[in-house]
Amino acid sequence: MKRNILFLLITILTSALVANAQGVASLIVYNANIVTLDVSRPTAQALAISGDRIIAVGNNDEILRSKAATTKLVNANGRTIIPGIYDSHLHVIRGGRFFNAELRWEGVKSLSRALQMLKEQAARTPKGEWVRVVGGWNEYQFAEKRLPGLQEINAATGNTPTFILYLYGHAYINKAGLKALQIDENTPNPAGGLIQKDPDGKPTGLLVAEPSAFLLYSTLAKLPELTTAEKVNSTQLFMSELNRLGVTSVMDAGGGFQNFPDDYGITDSLSRKGALTVRLPYYLYPQKPGAEQQDFSRWIGMVDIDHQDGERAETEYFVEGGGESIVATGADFENFAKPRPELSAAMEKQFKETVTLLVKNRWPFRLHATYNESIGRFLNVLEEVNKEYPLNGLPWLFDHAETVSTENLQRIKAMGGGISIQHRMAYQGESFISRYGKKAALNTPPVKTMLEMGLKVGGGTDGTRVSSFNPWVALYWLTTGKTIGGKEVTAKENRLDRITALKIYTQGSASLVNQEKDRGTIKEGYLADIAVLNNDYLKVDAEQIKDIESVLTVLDGKIVYGAHEFKALAPAKQKAIPAWSPVNFYGGYQYK
Repeated sequence: MKRNILFLLITILTSALVANAQGVASLIVYNANIVTLDVSRPTAQALAISGDRIIAVGNNDEILRSKAATTKLVNANGRTIIPGIYDSHLHVIRGGRFFNAELRWEGVKSLSRALQMLKEQAARTPKGEWVRVVGGWNEYQFAEKRLPGLQEINAATGNTPTFILYLYGHAYINKAGLKALQIDENTPNPAGGLIQKDPDGKPTGLLVAEPSAFLLYSTLAKLPELTTAEKVNSTQLFMSELNRLGVTSVMDAGGGFQNFPDDYGITDSLSRKGALTVRLPYYLYPQKPGAEQQDFSRWIGMVDIDHQDGERAETEYFVEGGGESIVATGADFENFAKPRPELSAAMEKQFKETVTLLVKNRWPFRLHATYNESIGRFLNVLEEVNKEYPLNGLPWLFDHAETVSTENLQRIKAMGGGISIQHRMAYQGESFISRYGKKAALNTPPVKTMLEMGLKVGGGTDGTRVSSFNPWVALYWLTTGKTIGGKEVTAKENRLDRITALKIYTQGSASLVNQEKDRGTIKEGYLADIAVLNNDYLKVDAEQIKDIESVLTVLDGKIVYGAHEFKALAPAKQKAIPAWSPVNFYGGYQYK
């Protein structure tokens, strides 16, 4: 009996391999409303996949005629299908390690519910562990339109240490947390940060970025970490959450407190096991101010990035280049509650030495830059480097670029650079207006101008510590011009139609690293990365764009996520560990 079952399994596997080799469809999805993003065929009803590629796109009859005995058929029930979303700026490697430990207020519609979640989680969190809320929310999303008070936070959390991060601006620590971290009246303020104290000199629990977020992030880094097994599970669940939102590709932008190679062990192990459910090229971010050149010199000796010549690595998990920070002296913190920081006078020399090293070794790079003033200074250096060592098609880009000028956009284009935009204005639009005025916000960032100039523009979220990792909030912001609080910030002439916005978060992101020729479009020969949506993105009411998610996500021709009628087609979702993880009780992005 066992021998017969084994023979049957071998026969099925062999048939599938032969079918794929011959181009026979391994998967057909039909009865769909397909938004292809292919100008030659904008819509379709069905598609066929063989292995990791789309082999046919068309109407139901012609695609179903190509089915074989081994073909898996999926009836989309009229649902909308789009190419898998490509987030060009997200922190999966770091965020995945902490996902299971974090309570998410992203999408929560009232402060009263947020505080109730806080209270419930504090009650179930064991001694020695923390409750932590880390990014993706602000007061304007709440019906109450206000921030929590420290008294409310202490009342909700009691003796359970708690840390709550608010954008790049400040963080709250409850009384139990202050005690656990031994922050008292004698604790000094670090450079660029404030530990707020009451009239008696005792810390209140408010940590303020003035303007550097280092105090916030360094404090967060002191909290307990999950075990290795928990981090593996946590990273898998974070990727599954991204799949739920239709994300199939991510460029990981590095980030603070993410050391290479030590902190990459979890994703390394998942890649070796074939267990990554997003494509994950990543950038290396130096952690030691003043030692950036040494770090990059060491990494250049360690890492092979020959895939940049066009060859696709099978796992799509590899070093893409350097950044988003190249030198610490180039950090311009986007804390719109505080004045724009002036970059160090030492930046130009340090940046030139380090970026020259990257260019000489043909390492792609990306640069965090919020303000036009910073971008101008970076471009001055890059133009000098380009004269000595021509960039000559080397992929490079600016991240964020909220206040970039048309003149500097022209300079970026002249050197073949791109821009990865994020929806940070959806979270910080109100604070930006408070400091710079409504007029300044109308064209921040100037996305329409970027596109009209022919620049490569990709879309990211910059999750998880400020903006949410939910790309549908970004698409809502791009198309409506509104913040998550519903305030119209972007001028009508700077808003995008829904197709153009979606192209930024698919084809545009791929174009930043010259990958647009085989992804971001549902087309014959392209990678089989698709998302079947719970609502029609092109027709749904604008306010409902934020609530869109995927009910079936396919990566590399394999189903990696399924919900509703497609749940049985996907791998079973794991429970979060540890058992008290907020993910088990609330999930990820919230809708109520």
